[in-house]
Amino acid sequence: MFFSVEAKAQAKPSYTQYILNNFILNPAIAGIENYTDARVSFRNQWTGISGAPVTSYVTIQGALGKADTRTSSPTSFEMQGENPRGKDYWAQYTAPPAHHGMGLTIMNDKAGYINRWSIYGSYAYHQPLTTRTTLSAGINLGMSSVNLDRSKIYFGNLDPNDPAIGYASNELSKIKPELGAGLWLYSKHYFVGVSVLNIIPGKNSFVKNDRYGVYYTPNYFVTAGYRFNLNDEFNLLPSIMYQYWKPQLSGGHVNLKLQYKDLLWSGASYRFSDFISGYAAFLGLNISNTINATYSYEVSTTSRLKNYTGNTHEIMIGFIFGNKYGDSCPKNVW
Repeated sequence: MFFSVEAKAQAKPSYTQYILNNFILNPAIAGIENYTDARVSFRNQWTGISGAPVTSYVTIQGALGKADTRTSSPTSFEMQGENPRGKDYWAQYTAPPAHHGMGLTIMNDKAGYINRWSIYGSYAYHQPLTTRTTLSAGINLGMSSVNLDRSKIYFGNLDPNDPAIGYASNELSKIKPELGAGLWLYSKHYFVGVSVLNIIPGKNSFVKNDRYGVYYTPNYFVTAGYRFNLNDEFNLLPSIMYQYWKPQLSGGHVNLKLQYKDLLWSGASYRFSDFISGYAAFLGLNISNTINATYSYEVSTTSRLKNYTGNTHEIMIGFIFGNKYGDSCPKNVW
């Protein structure tokens, strides 16, 4: 069978565990906690398809000049028989003082013979609005490189001189600027965030012809979540996220995370989009107040793809530096 598809725009990679690291989608998160947070993630999408997307990234972000007054709080320490994230802790929650945050993201997204890597820095400023509510604004700036390895393309009996990728036999690459911005409103029980990535639109083409190339257009994200204290040991966090990228593609995410004390969490999510839908489940553990790990498994339900794609695996490992209060779980992004 022969068919044609008109490529409209390039979206950011998909993530199952974005709710555990919203910094990957919103620079306003930088510096939100009392420590430096580093994350390493690996996502193997659609394992049943050869050359399917494989995405990996490293993020690190932390606060600058942030003061914390919890030294006299009994919930600052993990006392025997008490949950450091129980009801008493949230009853004493106050908004952090105004401060700055910085971060760095390094990402690689590979699909078949096309590879895209990005590196960008982030800055955020956190301003308390009330005694328990804070608004942060952030921006990221860097660059992305799109590489096409022509030697990995199998043309079969077709003419290898494809005008869409030129006639060079080696790897081709194009570099574009990377710019994003976001807002994050958070309090002791809820968060609301908006962000836009790929602010600078553009086109990557390997030949001098306007008919060919990949367009990069802005990607918009809106997310919100609310924490319910079920009892002194369990917290329940439902959240949603809506993504839109021009000209007409959109996607919705619904998540539910259950947290047990400061130790263990599990959850489930459903993703719906124009092309990719699926269910996912994840499980995470604080190995210590320095290291944590989460694994997720996603099943595609998109009617056109589910018989061919296989499933998706994603693992994320977190490292906490400068954790002088012994926090095991985040205080503001749960």
